[in-house]
Amino acid sequence: MAAKHQSKQVPDSIPSVGMSRWEQLRHFIPVSRETWRQMSLAGKAPQPVRLTERCTMYSNAEVLRWIADPANYQAGAANA
Repeated sequence: MAAKHQSKQVPDSIPSVGMSRWEQLRHFIPVSRETWRQMSLAGKAPQPVRLTERCTMYSNAEVLRWIADPANYQAGAANA
């Protein structure tokens, strides 16, 4: 009997609208989860949105804005 393997497919891109969890974003973010968390706390990465105690999500639009220019990203700054 063959073992059932459930492979998760990596998406080709991040949707421009909506929200994603870290597991959906980690393939596009070049830092570890802890570094990302620290950057978020410092305002150098998108702010997390806590939906429940165990569910944290990030705005796809903000993540894409960060990916476009990570060195100059400011959390909460209006798109200029």
